Amino acid sequence: MIKRRPSIMTVIGQVPLGGAAPIVVQSMTNTDTADIAGTAEQIRSLVRAGSELVRLTVDTEAAAAAVPHIRDQLAQAGVTVPLIGDFHFNGHKLLKAHPACAEALAKYRINPGNVGRGAKRDTQFAQMIEVACTYQKPVRIGVNWGSLDPELLTRMMDENNALPAPRSANQIMRAAVVESCLQSSRRAEELGQAHDAIVLSAKVSGVQDLISIYSDLASACNYPLHLGLTEAGMGSKGIVASTAGIGVLLQSGIGDTIRVSLTPEPNGDRTQEVIVAQEILQTMGLRSFMPMVIACPGCGRTTSTYFQQLAQDIQSFIRHRMPHWQATYLGVEDMNVAVMGCVVNGPGESKHANIGISLPGTGERPVAPVYEDGQKTITLKGEHIAQEFQSLIERYIARTYPERNSCTH
Repeated sequence: MIKRRPSIMTVIGQVPLGGAAPIVVQSMTNTDTADIAGTAEQIRSLVRAGSELVRLTVDTEAAAAAVPHIRDQLAQAGVTVPLIGDFHFNGHKLLKAHPACAEALAKYRINPGNVGRGAKRDTQFAQMIEVACTYQKPVRIGVNWGSLDPELLTRMMDENNALPAPRSANQIMRAAVVESCLQSSRRAEELGQAHDAIVLSAKVSGVQDLISIYSDLASACNYPLHLGLTEAGMGSKGIVASTAGIGVLLQSGIGDTIRVSLTPEPNGDRTQEVIVAQEILQTMGLRSFMPMVIACPGCGRTTSTYFQQLAQDIQSFIRHRMPHWQATYLGVEDMNVAVMGCVVNGPGESKHANIGISLPGTGERPVAPVYEDGQKTITLKGEHIAQEFQSLIERYIARTYPERNSCTH
């Protein structure tokens, strides 16, 4: 079992973060926040997929004015997800000018690298913290090495160059990211922000940099940490890179909330980043979100694509049915389903799952035994195996997992 790094707990809206709370999945909209209906709809979609916190861009007067209306539309639809305002450059002005926005948001994200330049930086940072204190809102101090405070970096580079054995530029860059987080959090507390109302993040785009920086940050403070590989990329590259970096840190007990920053395909589904984040946590045994489908990869014994189609159909069926099951039954998210492709490992893997099916491989008899809790219960055959197996899953769940309503009496 992974031992979590000790951290203080803060609360974002009604969502506990840090401490012994479960690791939280969050996402971010990519709509124009001024588009109230479009942004509210995307947030609903992200929440349906499982996002527990949603961040949205607040960069203009129109966006700031839209935030309370978005919150109200969501509430009317029964969606109470905490909204996080992502501020850069002009956040101090927008929060002051739009108190309804400041009140509607559950947390403010502040980037110390672009909150202001020169003498204005400290003043504008203080103005944002003042608003956070007024409305009793937690803040995420989110350092990104793409917008790292140039004055801090230059000073640390100069100090390093004066050493007899200077470190590499990359090492100083990593140290500067950590220092920016720690300096800004100390300053926020000096200005009145509560210690348990601060979350830190240190976003970089390189996996080894991410692991090094967060390891140093975790040993230097007890704030909750938000993990994520920024600009992770598209498709398999973004998924693999995010999983590699986040997974190593989670295995070390580091991280209280995660976001997988995938670049969506053109017209792609924004909810993919939520699904990947859930799957990272579930495959590592840290949380359960929905039944896991164990599927055979296929080989020369399975030249038919039938079992591949069945595995895809079962995965889609489970994701479609999960909202109903989760609302109706307790513990169904811990279920394992096996969809296997031949006699070599099919029966054994199916027996290890809660419910599994072993399809015939090339040249095998055209029958598919089904196993429930290690015991063979039925053999399916014919053209409707997929539909029959889905019905068996439904019956297994209804028979195995207690109904939520019955547990309240």
